[in-house]
Amino acid sequence: MEKTDDQAATQRWSWMEVDREAIRHNLKAVRRHIGAGPLIMAVVKSDGYGHGAVEVARVALANGARYLGVASVAEGVELRVAGIMAPILVLAEPPAAAIGQLLHYELTSCVFTMDFALALGETAAAAGRQAGYHLKIDTGMNRIGVHPSDAGDFLRSLDFHAGLRLEGVFTHFATADGSDEMGVRMQLKRFEEALEVIRYMGIAPGIIHAANSAAAIRYRQTHFDLVRIGIMTYGLHPSDLTRTLINLRPAMSIHARVIDLKSLPVGEGVSYGFTYRSPGNVQVATIPLGYGDGLARELSNRMDLLVEGHAFPQVGNICMDMCMFEVDQRPRGREGRLEVRYGDEVVVVGRSGALEISLDDIARGLGTINYDVACRFGLRLEKRYLN
Repeated sequence: MEKTDDQAATQRWSWMEVDREAIRHNLKAVRRHIGAGPLIMAVVKSDGYGHGAVEVARVALANGARYLGVASVAEGVELRVAGIMAPILVLAEPPAAAIGQLLHYELTSCVFTMDFALALGETAAAAGRQAGYHLKIDTGMNRIGVHPSDAGDFLRSLDFHAGLRLEGVFTHFATADGSDEMGVRMQLKRFEEALEVIRYMGIAPGIIHAANSAAAIRYRQTHFDLVRIGIMTYGLHPSDLTRTLINLRPAMSIHARVIDLKSLPVGEGVSYGFTYRSPGNVQVATIPLGYGDGLARELSNRMDLLVEGHAFPQVGNICMDMCMFEVDQRPRGREGRLEVRYGDEVVVVGRSGALEISLDDIARGLGTINYDVACRFGLRLEKRYLN
């Protein structure tokens, strides 16, 4: 449930803002880029990459998405309980024990093992139903899926089953976000050869899909019937190679307010381990946001925070629930001395005046990817939806 500012003010002074208008913009940008043909699946796994799965799903479905993708049955159930009735594909085969919930909540499962497929079909048939499924073909990611050379026989073995209905066939690219175009071409060739065999056997493959965000942007030949857009739904690029190809707007920003200010003499330490000591003429400000909220401890003493268009160095080890930054008290020419006060808003990710700190900036500081950072921030922070 969305909280008002008054409700939020009684809780912690740290929060995430998610801009619905940015998500709308990104869906429209995707449609312009891929053209009118392919359907769009918005991937909202991991709580919408930290942005809130239910709200993102609603915005995406209202702006061109027809399908939703999740990683688990529990994620699909959350969407159904929230009243979302669009087709939902569970992108990994769940344990057989989850089949009852799959059927009850009318979720479509990925399938790639015979035991699970038969259990799904038998449970559905016993209830007088048919269970739709998408066959996952492993064309080179070597993670999950049926080998391309086995796909036709796998489907022929299930074609008789009254409790099963093939709704789609898909694969996933390992290198679409990188410079290894040969890897994409190799995987695409294997996928198309498997589809040719499936059709030769007289089996209709249903909805064919292969393109993730990077492939949807870079490789038109991978679009088939549907594209799965994950990271670009949220305005983040899957790699630097896509930045000039499509205009996306980040939807997430991270904020906090100052809860304490201290003037420290020369040599006084800050936070665990005293990895920072005051040089004098500084104040140290504290905000209630730390690694428990997704701000990785590895960034300690290595990043800036923004207040009213000015950058301030984060200092001391980042704690689980708090971190600190330095406010230099020396005059700055015509600007005079920079002032930070109790309750001032601090931007951890996002824009303040002419300055911006992006999820990509944070990711580079950690040696990881923006997907990872977005999901981290989604774990505990309260979400406020704008526009």
